[in-house]
Amino acid sequence: QVQLAESGGGLVQPGGSLRLSCAASGSIDSIYIMGWYRQAPGKQRELVAVIRSGGSTNYADSVKGRFTISRDNAKNTVYLQMSSLRPGETAVYYCTAVTSRSGPYWGQGTQVTVSA
Repeated sequence: QVQLAESGGGLVQPGGSLRLSCAASGSIDSIYIMGWYRQAPGKQRELVAVIRSGGSTNYADSVKGRFTISRDNAKNTVYLQMSSLRPGETAVYYCTAVTSRSGPYWGQGTQVTVSA
């Protein structure tokens, strides 16, 4: 089992920046991929970015060049640095993890609101 705890959400103006954090606990030695999804009101949950244990990453086309995913293995934490945020990116952002044996696991989500 893996537990995920997100933090860092909040209100930001259009064009602003925000950094989300996700701390993993439990069977963390078997985690091989972690990532972020988001779900806006009335829409399906969508992939934002993922990072594998080897460090390779994938991003949604809409966030390439603006968002950066990274991980600190010593802290068992994954980060999502978001810049040039747009109002349409208002959503609940969820952390996810997959292990070699199970998953995906999900955090409770953190609200990001982009508004003037």
